[in-house]
Amino acid sequence: MSQHFLLSAKARTISEVEVARMSEDEAREVFESLRWSDTDGEPVCSHCGCTESYVINTHTPSGKPVRRYKCKACRKQYTVTSGTIFASHKLELRDYLLATIIFVNAVKGISALQMARALGCQYKTAFVLVHKLRASLMDNQEEVKLEGTVEMDGCYVGKTRPANRKEDRVDLRLASNANPNKRCIIVARQRAEDGTNFSGAVATKTFITKGEYTSTINKIATANITKNSTVHVDGASAYDDLEAWFDMKVGDHSKAYVGENGECSNQAESYFSRFRRLEYGQCHHISPLYLSNYANEISYREDNRRLSNKALMLDVARKCMNTPTHNEWTGYWQGNKRVAERLIA
Repeated sequence: MSQHFLLSAKARTISEVEVARMSEDEAREVFESLRWSDTDGEPVCSHCGCTESYVINTHTPSGKPVRRYKCKACRKQYTVTSGTIFASHKLELRDYLLATIIFVNAVKGISALQMARALGCQYKTAFVLVHKLRASLMDNQEEVKLEGTVEMDGCYVGKTRPANRKEDRVDLRLASNANPNKRCIIVARQRAEDGTNFSGAVATKTFITKGEYTSTINKIATANITKNSTVHVDGASAYDDLEAWFDMKVGDHSKAYVGENGECSNQAESYFSRFRRLEYGQCHHISPLYLSNYANEISYREDNRRLSNKALMLDVARKCMNTPTHNEWTGYWQGNKRVAERLIA
């Protein structure tokens, strides 16, 4: 039996201890090399794009040193995080890099409470920080259609628990008795092609809906899967219309998890398995308002499960440097929050 990837030396190419022992200047140089990769880490003005700047060493109100740059063209000052999702940060840059490695090392996700304990900061600080990391993953998704063999399925989040006493229980199949916060995650996963060194799924897309409805499934599939691809489903009637655009293969779990011709949705179930570990084992409750961010986080973890933790850390940090300042994560605890969830109509 082959060794699991996470047990191999290839999976652990950096440790949290190494990041924690970095100086602030070393952490800043990492972020500069990621944000200004086209100029080999040389600063580029976030206001006008000029590549010539002065170095200004200043201090925060608490006395911590900060490297600032003053543009020779527009004369405005900026830092490596100016205009990014980490703009106006209060923690040291080393703490943000440490939070990133902690985030990627938690292969089943991490809660804000656990992040707060690891960084030694307030829960509110950690909550916004991990959501900024999720927002960067959300904003930097690849807009490429799935092709080849694709599996589709859905799972529900926020179901109502049955009452304790039998006489108090109601029929939860009726819409009138359902939890108004119940949502469905529709997942589409592209399988690896035969003959490649990679097994399982190679690309994942997730969509938040209020249920597995035929019209919604049709809209998702036709917009995100190339026509004439092979689509595997579990037999739910909502997917029946897909036969008009795709080569359909239907698996019946009551008979077998994998049919005689390979029809199954096991890769979709693999995604749901990891998502449930995040939901039940880490966060315990996920608000519908940010469910899309959590679902996309697990998509990212699944699609990049064969990358080393250093490669993941640098990739997430690079995405943060390429993500502009988020209005909904600036002043969150002062009431500036997302007003509507991201649902597929």
